[in-house]
Amino acid sequence: ANQAYCEVSGLDAGMIHMFLGQLVDVAPDDEMTDLPVLAYVLRHSTSGEYMVFDLGIRPDPENYAPGALALIQKMRMELQGRDIPAALERGGLPRADVKRVCISHIHFDHSGVPRAFPNAEILLGMGSRKIIEERGPDFEGTLITIDTPMERTTFLDPSTEGWEPLGPFSRALDYFGDGSLYIVDAPGHVPGHTNIMARTSADGGWAYLAGDSAHDWRLLTGEAGIGFHGVFGCIH
Repeated sequence: ANQAYCEVSGLDAGMIHMFLGQLVDVAPDDEMTDLPVLAYVLRHSTSGEYMVFDLGIRPDPENYAPGALALIQKMRMELQGRDIPAALERGGLPRADVKRVCISHIHFDHSGVPRAFPNAEILLGMGSRKIIEERGPDFEGTLITIDTPMERTTFLDPSTEGWEPLGPFSRALDYFGDGSLYIVDAPGHVPGHTNIMARTSADGGWAYLAGDSAHDWRLLTGEAGIGFHGVFGCIH
């Protein structure tokens, strides 16, 4: 009883119009879908501190890294971006008050604009560091693009002390040390991929923020497998 928890709010973080066959293998090659992009703001019940999980599509997608932008255009994706800091401020949360931004992975539709949060520590999975250092800033031929302030970016290493099994998950970090929020190591989609398991009530409600661990409900029910589009391939 009376455990610490996180208030979790979903944010509209953009939209992608794209070929569904890149996501699931049951879709015809010419079937299109509108893919909603989500971000989340979490408020820790004990400290009152805020964390933002994922930043969606930046409001000016034409300014993505040229290499990533070229692939987005080749795959005929149409993007709608969002200004996440402005949306938070309309809701009464100044961007300067956000102390942590956790980005699930460094694909363009999750990385947003980390520098727009001037006082935030940026949290990324350790697997993304090598990609950023070796492939950035252009990230040619990938859907990866991120401009993170390295001086205040922390790369979380699931092989270090503090990462322990949690239910079905091999490695999870009790981030606040009170069981309210776990950062989960989620390899498979992109190196360094992380998810969040957040307690949402003092008596045991939970939310799982999966950040592209499954793009379609049918992947969870077994009605579909991961897609490989005949022209554009697989986004995994």
